[in-house]
Amino acid sequence: MKLSTREDVNVPIEAVFASVTDFDAFERRALRRGAEISRTDPASGPGLGSAWEASFSFRGRERSLSAEVEAFETPEKLSIGSKSGGLLGTFNVNLVALSPKKTRMVIGLELTPKNLSARLLVQSLKLAKASLKKRYDKAVADYAKSIEAEHGGIHPGQRLG
Repeated sequence: MKLSTREDVNVPIEAVFASVTDFDAFERRALRRGAEISRTDPASGPGLGSAWEASFSFRGRERSLSAEVEAFETPEKLSIGSKSGGLLGTFNVNLVALSPKKTRMVIGLELTPKNLSARLLVQSLKLAKASLKKRYDKAVADYAKSIEAEHGGIHPGQRLG
């Protein structure tokens, strides 16, 4: 199953890449939502090979996930591979500079089941794909607005156009 969306951000590409690779901020966000997360690689900064182990509750069951940065090309590309039980995931962020102060983010998520229980999970997600796509698009749009607000662009809640 694949989900993908794109958003244009009124921020230079280097600043957007810095935001999408601010792994400490994402770790704090996951902790606030009740996940347990720990960094497993020896490096402290973002880069190729950065890795995490996490556990969280999803659909009433405790789940565990391992993730690792598989591609890290400053300032255009980030790819994170993950595994949770029989479910493999790939999260891709591609950035394109549209102008010196405007960047297009293309953010995709692909889930691949490797066993029967993962296939059942993905099948149930496919049945709700329309609502998942709406939530995914909104989350990416909200994230783009937060990047703009963080870098002096628009402020959260401010209307565009």
